[in-house]
Amino acid sequence: MPLITTPSDLLGPIFDLSNNALSGSIFHLICQGENFSNNIEFLKLSKNHFSGDIPDCWMNWPRLRALNLGHNNFTGSLPMSIGTLSSLLSLNLRNNILSGIIPTSFKNFSSLEVLDLGENELVGSIPSWIGERFSILKILNLRSNKFHGDFPIQLCGLAFLQILDVASNSLSGTIPRCINNLSAMAITDSYDQAVILYSSLRSEGQSEIFEDASLVMKGVLVEYNSILNLVRSIDVSKNIFSGEIPVEVTNLQGLQSLNLSHNLLTGRIPDNIGVMRSIESLDLSANQLSGQIPQSMSNLSFLSHLNLSNNNLVGKIPSSTQLQSFGASSFAGNDLCGDPLSNCTEKNVLVPEDKNGDGNEDDDEDGVDWLLYISMALGFVVGFWCFIGPLLINRRWRCKYCHFLDRLGDGCFVRKCN
Repeated sequence: MPLITTPSDLLGPIFDLSNNALSGSIFHLICQGENFSNNIEFLKLSKNHFSGDIPDCWMNWPRLRALNLGHNNFTGSLPMSIGTLSSLLSLNLRNNILSGIIPTSFKNFSSLEVLDLGENELVGSIPSWIGERFSILKILNLRSNKFHGDFPIQLCGLAFLQILDVASNSLSGTIPRCINNLSAMAITDSYDQAVILYSSLRSEGQSEIFEDASLVMKGVLVEYNSILNLVRSIDVSKNIFSGEIPVEVTNLQGLQSLNLSHNLLTGRIPDNIGVMRSIESLDLSANQLSGQIPQSMSNLSFLSHLNLSNNNLVGKIPSSTQLQSFGASSFAGNDLCGDPLSNCTEKNVLVPEDKNGDGNEDDDEDGVDWLLYISMALGFVVGFWCFIGPLLINRRWRCKYCHFLDRLGDGCFVRKCN
């Protein structure tokens, strides 16, 4: 279905043509629609079949507060003129075929609350100025692009951030310890204390929230809209992050979903992970984590999705109704023991650290044998030098001892004859 090019009947603050089968270019709508573009605050053309470049004439939309061109077939680079939309609160270009880097003109979005550029072919590093310029950003979705380089520590300054998704890129380095500065994710009472997301994106006289978001939760792609303001999620999976899981992440006690899977993370799972009582989905699979599963994990009463598979975890799975409710696949590819692993044997139970350094400790029986041999040797040495030794050294003692033996022998002979 071709694009309607005379939308005079759709004048008003909201222009919504989403969820149709519209196709073709949007050049005429964006660049030659001055008769109505000056009044539009919400432009939503998502979930259509639009194609071609995104036009570079957004200076014609001075009042625009929300732009959603997601789920189309747009190609080319991001137009610089989008940066002229200084009143923009939400930018959604998800699931297109956009390439190039994030333009520096985006720095002008000082009031931006939502930036969703996921599922494109954007390249370069994640700009550090996102954490410096977008001070009230609540959603940052850069999923499934071609970003590389370190995770900018400046992103830790996004105190209002509730959703962070940089999965499926080529990001490297370590997960910064300053991640605990994402204070909106530390709020545990979502209903009373949550930042009311998108309250500014409601049009006067409208009751529906304009924005939505697609997130991978519990291993499944889920689309959120009306309850999006209550969601708190971090997904950095399928990158090249290394180092340990920062213990500071456990300060984010309002976090509902944490996905660190398919990286090169090492070390242990933080011992106090059980304080993250709001966690519903935890995926640490396909890393190089070692040590035991922390006992505190049994305190995660809301946990409904867990994947610890394909790591180097050892020992016994902590006993709890919660952990034993998951299938064996959640713990596969480790050296773990205990329910729900059906083929578990006692050899999997973690034993004390090997003091010999050869990977194998002596068993209990070998320990007893060595003690016996040592005791016998000591007894022989002590007995020899306490009794036989003095006789060999002192001639007088030897004579008296011989006389004693002679008298003892004579006494025994007399008693036998009688």
